[in-house]
Amino acid sequence: MTEKTDVVLIGAGIMSATLGALLRQLQPDWSVSLFERLDAAAAESSDPWNNAGTGHSALCELNYSPQNPDGSVDVSKAIDINERFQVSRQFWSYGVENGLLGDPSAFINPIPHVSFVHGADNVDYLRKRYEALSRHPLFEGMEYIDSPDEFARRLPLMSKGRDFSEPVALNWTDAGTDIDFGSLTAELLAYLGASGADLAFGHEVTDLTKQSDGSWLVKVRNLRTRRTRTLISKFVFVGAGGGALPLLQKSGIKEAKGFGGFPVSGQFFRCTNPALIQRHEAKVYGKAAVGAPPMSVPHLDTRVIKGRPGLLFGPYAGWTPKFLKDGSNVDLFKSVKPNNIFSLLGVGATEFGLTKYLITELLKSEAGKVDTMKEFVPRAEGRDWELITAGQRVQVIRRKGAGGVLEFGTAVITAGDGTIAGLLGASPGASTGVSAMIDVLRRCFPSEYENWTPKLKEMVPSLGVKLSENQALYREVSDWSSKTLHLTRVSDNTANRDAVAPTAKVW
Repeated sequence: MTEKTDVVLIGAGIMSATLGALLRQLQPDWSVSLFERLDAAAAESSDPWNNAGTGHSALCELNYSPQNPDGSVDVSKAIDINERFQVSRQFWSYGVENGLLGDPSAFINPIPHVSFVHGADNVDYLRKRYEALSRHPLFEGMEYIDSPDEFARRLPLMSKGRDFSEPVALNWTDAGTDIDFGSLTAELLAYLGASGADLAFGHEVTDLTKQSDGSWLVKVRNLRTRRTRTLISKFVFVGAGGGALPLLQKSGIKEAKGFGGFPVSGQFFRCTNPALIQRHEAKVYGKAAVGAPPMSVPHLDTRVIKGRPGLLFGPYAGWTPKFLKDGSNVDLFKSVKPNNIFSLLGVGATEFGLTKYLITELLKSEAGKVDTMKEFVPRAEGRDWELITAGQRVQVIRRKGAGGVLEFGTAVITAGDGTIAGLLGASPGASTGVSAMIDVLRRCFPSEYENWTPKLKEMVPSLGVKLSENQALYREVSDWSSKTLHLTRVSDNTANRDAVAPTAKVW
């Protein structure tokens, strides 16, 4: 028997959860069916120990503020990403106030965001970055620190054993956050299920076929019973992480032609020593090594997951042909099609730096990885850390001319008639998910979007306005979201950081 539904969401990650929650608020009479091949929500890229969690807002990620050949610093991407993160904060605040979400400390906590560099040239770059960003309202409160004493006071774990004869510098922002996207996704899906949506775990979408009336025939296999369900849906969203590209290819839409994917796996060191976890409470991002891709930016990262503090360092890149952590070793090869082979070959011929970086990382021993960590934690010892495998990142390969180009970002693909959309890529991903999903609504439902706009502005008051150009509105929505999400720190950066453990109750 063929079932009928208005919306099919593929994947139980933060993107599908966000889009489902938005649609439930905008069009509560629409039927929604969600299918996830795994047995739990947010078990792939949205899992906090996989990839998601930094709360990408460009406060500390240096790859979003590159240095130009003339020495100046381009902060346009940093401002854009911060703008989009503010959209997410507003929607989450609305969710807390209106019962879509519960206690905000279950998914978001204030954590300082810090950029860290060493060496004279890098210190000069960081000073220029500070000068370019600190004048913008969205980066108000950012500090520039080059004093070894102040460095040691704020980052005791990173200062112990450090040779300060080499200059160091920090950009420090107390307004940063840590986000448990696993918990956030689970809460949004709980709301979606309670409001009448059909949530089916352990179900894999195996095929998508366009019908003559514009609807989609969706075939779904129950991975436990092996039985097949068939649905007719007016709209399909493919939010399946690394599994999105194969499904978009199966759909046959022309907008997906020419796209390819390059999978990159990764590992992190997770701290197992509570005493070390207590000595560090910040997200500290450095600069990627020369020739390394932006996704390889090293960071010493305080996490708050399910209310408990944690600390990780990484990433260490690896490689596998799988598109999902729980995927198949033939995923990459099955994704090669006549319409994207030249894109793939073009990237393969030009990305020598990435190839060299991956080979170097793959050959690195565990002891060598500990040595790498010593740039951040000079007295790091392997016995205090355990290696964990992160989620798969499938970087977007887009057609360009006769070849292709590798992109380290997020791409939304929508069919011309708006009946299907999908999301490809990685960072900033989850942190800007609300902005991306509103873009999906705008592109896929143009006739409904105008009627939805008042409700969308209720959920996101700054919709359609650049906060960087409207300081009064920014202060208003920032104060509102900070209060609603409980993001005001109890202790400031003058506190004794050796004496305070970074738990959810500290903030």
